[in-house]
Amino acid sequence: MAPDTATNAELLLIEDDVDLASSLAATLRDRGYRVRTATTGAAGLVEWAARRPDAVLVDLGLPDVDGTAVIERMRSEAATPIVVLSARHLEEERIRALDLGADDYLTKPFGTGELTARLRAVLRRAAGPWADANGRVEIGSLVVDFADRAVTVADRAVDLTPREFDVLKVLVSHAGRLVTHGQLLRAVWGTAYTEEAHYTHVYVSQIRRKLAAANPGGDTRSLIVAEPGVGYRVAER
Repeated sequence: MAPDTATNAELLLIEDDVDLASSLAATLRDRGYRVRTATTGAAGLVEWAARRPDAVLVDLGLPDVDGTAVIERMRSEAATPIVVLSARHLEEERIRALDLGADDYLTKPFGTGELTARLRAVLRRAAGPWADANGRVEIGSLVVDFADRAVTVADRAVDLTPREFDVLKVLVSHAGRLVTHGQLLRAVWGTAYTEEAHYTHVYVSQIRRKLAAANPGGDTRSLIVAEPGVGYRVAER
């Protein structure tokens, strides 16, 4: 099976049906996704907090908590795309999940083609209004590929750590808008770190250094502008 356009995106699948989870994970890996699984809401939240995946697939009928509680918790901390996979057919169930912050809702059984199409759509939207059809954002000489989790400057690859990429991803998806330290901390590290503004200073400095090293004398120094004491702003393309 050919890889999807969202190759290398990391997914978290929270599904208590072990056989279904195994089958879905294998299929998605064949399409180029990296997939981690959890069989309970609690385990899923731990995995999500530790890794901050690019998107979450969650069942509503979990053994320990209702999936809507998982959605509500995740949405309180970050804008991670969430796709519900559920056997619940009632309209009010779908409305509740979407109102709580889910980005899409698939009713079981569903086809693999439809699932991957929905995933591509939510991943593209997560890249922000400047993204192209493949989830790539180009700002000056900087290109951030949300799907492949890849960064280039003047066509030169920039080797960012997963956390550095997550920081840059949040900033770029809000290009032209101020991202406060608190917003950045919640999106990348979670609510437990909302007072740790020095984290953002360290990581943004590292990102700037790596971008400048990839394109000495280029326009990278003006890409991420600091608003002293408040946060950061990435220039509009």
